Amino acid sequence: MKALFFTREFPPYVYGGAGVHVEYLANELAKLMEVDVRCFGDQDLKNDNLSVKGYPFENIIFDESDDKLKAVLKTLSTCIQMNAKTINADVVHCHTWYAQFAGIVAKLCYNIPLVITTHSLEPLRPWKREQLGNGYEASSWIEKTAIEMADAIIAVSKETKVDVLKHFNVDESKVKVIYNGINLKEYVVTKETSTLEEYNIDKSKPYVLFVGRITRQKGIIHLVNAIKYIDKETQIVLCAGAPDTKEIGIEMENAVNEVKKTRDNVIWIDKMVTKKEVIQLYSHADVFCCPSIYEPFGIINIEAMACKTAVVASAVGGIKEVVVHNETGLLIPVEQQKEAPFEPENPDKFARDLANGINKIINNPTLKNQMAEKSRKRVEDHFDWVSIAKQVEKLYESLKK
Repeated sequence: MKALFFTREFPPYVYGGAGVHVEYLANELAKLMEVDVRCFGDQDLKNDNLSVKGYPFENIIFDESDDKLKAVLKTLSTCIQMNAKTINADVVHCHTWYAQFAGIVAKLCYNIPLVITTHSLEPLRPWKREQLGNGYEASSWIEKTAIEMADAIIAVSKETKVDVLKHFNVDESKVKVIYNGINLKEYVVTKETSTLEEYNIDKSKPYVLFVGRITRQKGIIHLVNAIKYIDKETQIVLCAGAPDTKEIGIEMENAVNEVKKTRDNVIWIDKMVTKKEVIQLYSHADVFCCPSIYEPFGIINIEAMACKTAVVASAVGGIKEVVVHNETGLLIPVEQQKEAPFEPENPDKFARDLANGINKIINNPTLKNQMAEKSRKRVEDHFDWVSIAKQVEKLYESLKK
C-alpha cells in the first residue's frame, strides 16, 4: 500500500490544525506503509517510508491580479504542478480546499481513488470571503467538486459528518468518522518555564490561555471581550498570530489595546510559537479557553488536555465530542445566528459566560485538578495517533483496486 498526500501545510510551514493533523498522520502512517507527501513550499526530504516534496507557492507571481484572488490563483497553479510528476500510489488523500484541486486532477488523470478529510467546510465559513473576495466562490466550488467525486470522505467528528451530508450530495456510506489525534509522548506536562519567563508571565499567579490563529472562526475577539469579566488576578495569555486579513488583525490589536487600559496582566504573544513553547504554556495554564464559533474538531483542545489543563470551550461542532462537560472542562452554550456569519446572537452574554466558566475553574483548585487528570485520561483513551492511523489504513485498504 502506498498513499499520496496533497496538502498546503507541512513542516516547517504549519499554521493551523490541518497542518498539525497532516504532519502526525503522515508520520504514523509511514510506520505502516509508504507515504508520499506533496505540499506547498520548498521541502525536500526522504526518511524511510516517508518522502516529502514541496512545490512553490509564495514565489508564484500574479502581479496584475486582484490581491484577494492571488491566493486562489496561486493555489490552482501549485495544484497543477503537484500533478506534473507521475503519480504511482494506491490512494490520493487531500487535506483542505487548498489541495483538493490537486486531488481532483489526480483522480481524473491517474484514475486513483480519492480520499478527502474534511477539516472544515466552506459553507460554514462565510467570513472567508473577507480573505478571498470572489475567490470564496472558487474555493467553495473546488471543495464541493472534490467531496462529491471522492471515493471516501473522512469527517473529523460526528457533527462534521452531519454537516457533510447536509451541504453536499454524497452517499452516507462514503463518509467515515475518524477523529484527530495527538502524539501522547510529545504532549506531556513539563516543568520547564523558560517560555513563561521570556514573555513575563507571572508564575505565582493563575492564567488562562488561548492558542490559535486570529480568525473569525476561532472566536478570539469574544475571549478578548470577556476579559473585563475575568477575575483581576487572573492573567490572560493570548498566543495568537497569522491573522486571516489585515482588517481582523487591526480589530484584534484595537480590542487588546482597549482592554489593556484597565488591566496590566494581558500578555499577547503575536506569533506562532514552537511546539516546545506551546507545551510549556499549556502545562502551566490553569485554564485553556477555546471560544470558537465554528470548530469541526479542535486539535488545540486535546493538546491542552494532554498537558493536564482544564478546558473552557464553546459548545459547537466537534468540541462537544472532545470536551466532557463538568469532567474535563466546561462547555459554554452559544446561541448562534441562524444565517451567516453564525456569530453569537448575544455576544456580551457569550463573553460573560466564558468568563464565568474560567473564574469557576480557577477559583476551585480541587475541581481544576480533577479536570486536569480526567483530561489526560480521555486523550489517552480516545485520541492516540497510533489507533487513528490504523483506522485510516483500513479505509485505504477498502478502496484499493
